[in-house]
Amino acid sequence: MPKKFLLLLFISIIFLMPFFEAHSATLRVGGIVLNEHRTPVEGVEISIIYNHKTIATTETTNKGTYFLETKIKNEINPKDVVIEFKKTTYKTIKKPIENILKSKLPDGSIIYISSVNETIPREITPAFWIALAVLIMTFALISFEVMHRTVAALLGASILLFISYTLGTFSENFFVLSFEEAVRAIDFNVILLLMSMMIIVGVMKKTGVFQWLAYKSYALSKGNVFKLSIILMFVTAVVSAFLDNVTTMLLIAPVSIEIALMLNINPLSLLIPEVIASNMGGTATLIGDPPNIMIGSFANLTFNQFLINLGDVIFIILIVNIFVMKFFFGKEYKKGKIENVNELLEKLKREYKITDKKLLNYCLFILGFVIALFVTHGFLHMEPSIAAMIGASMILVFSGVDIVEMMEHEVEWATLVFFMMLFIIVEASVQTGVIMMVATWVKDLAGNSLVLAIILIIWVSAIASAIVDNIPFTATMLPVVAYLTETIPHAGNTLWWALALGACLGGNGTLIGASANVVTAGISERAGYPITFKEFLKVGVPATVISVTIGMIWLLLGG
Repeated sequence: MPKKFLLLLFISIIFLMPFFEAHSATLRVGGIVLNEHRTPVEGVEISIIYNHKTIATTETTNKGTYFLETKIKNEINPKDVVIEFKKTTYKTIKKPIENILKSKLPDGSIIYISSVNETIPREITPAFWIALAVLIMTFALISFEVMHRTVAALLGASILLFISYTLGTFSENFFVLSFEEAVRAIDFNVILLLMSMMIIVGVMKKTGVFQWLAYKSYALSKGNVFKLSIILMFVTAVVSAFLDNVTTMLLIAPVSIEIALMLNINPLSLLIPEVIASNMGGTATLIGDPPNIMIGSFANLTFNQFLINLGDVIFIILIVNIFVMKFFFGKEYKKGKIENVNELLEKLKREYKITDKKLLNYCLFILGFVIALFVTHGFLHMEPSIAAMIGASMILVFSGVDIVEMMEHEVEWATLVFFMMLFIIVEASVQTGVIMMVATWVKDLAGNSLVLAIILIIWVSAIASAIVDNIPFTATMLPVVAYLTETIPHAGNTLWWALALGACLGGNGTLIGASANVVTAGISERAGYPITFKEFLKVGVPATVISVTIGMIWLLLGG
């Protein structure tokens, strides 16, 4: 009898279990988390607390969104449900969930649904000061040439991660960024683009094309070195407007070095004006520089709008800077004066020939294919690095060159490592709110004055872009400029042009201000003519001040 009773009880429990479960409750909460500039915040830890117990946790995505779903055995009292938002360098917010909707399904189960959007303010913690100190330290070490820029950047990134996993383990206030965040901060689109284009240029060197182009450029200038510099600056600026300025310098720099050696002048007298021109040319179009792509996408601005509104002022800036370059390098240009130009041209024509026409034709075909992909990468939704990678791969496969030799002698590994470490240092400034602090200051100071907003945006962007990478700074400034554009009367698109001019032209301020500067320095160093931080600063700062001043006046006059 007991056995039959137990068997009947067991069967009854199995049969009735679905009915008991049908009365269980499900809680679903979703939303988006923004910072004070209305920008999505990634990695915020979201916790649902019920009766003082955490019942569900998740993190926000890179778009700031989150979604939580958890089962609760019985019906809940909505007043007892609390949500918590927590992230290092942000203030922790803990509050009851309001407006929970209760819905009963046909099977008897209950669903509680709520949407909670939150704006979390920054909090200045020791991590903020650590990130700021490391940024200043790295910049100072490079500026005063205490050590090689790659070593300085490696040291800075290492210190940030070391502190995060030592002091940060005992107190989250000292946690700057995680290893995973550091890896995500490295823009492998930039790294792979640079590496692939270095390989393409390295193979092209073997054809003698750069020596031949050097001869042709000199022939076009008819022996006038200053005129030659003007030609190279204009070519660099125009090409940079339709390609990225890094790729342009990878192609132009070897030619310039050959010309300088041919004339017995310092290659820096051609390279520095060219890289400054490349950053100017990239400012003129939507696709010329990454900040412009970001601005165009955020503000829905077209290629033609960029060209029409910025093309004229960039042309003026370029013309003025030609004379600035003559002021700094005029004496060097005079050293390259040749008495018998025709005799030298005949000699160069004999010596500077294409050595491998078949390989050159193949390289030019691949380069043309890569450039076509660069121009259409927006339509194809393809990162530029993919275009460069397929080009480098095809050249290596069909040219038969030694890949080990290419990797050892043509790829600037020191430059690539420098970029990777710099991305980590800048990301620490973003994570801890250093860059956001600058953006907030601009927003608060500008108020409703269009004139003040133009001056602040263009100069703050220029100064910041000379110190840190202009991509994260531009990303931080986008919602700030959008807010000012909406609130300041008659602003139109003027503030977007101020941001573009400041972020792009500011890269000319220092050797580490733009990717093209660093790449050019690497190429020049390998050729035996290193560009020091001070040497670039001496030319870059006046060029930047003059360029940004012209841009500011142009915008203030309604240009």
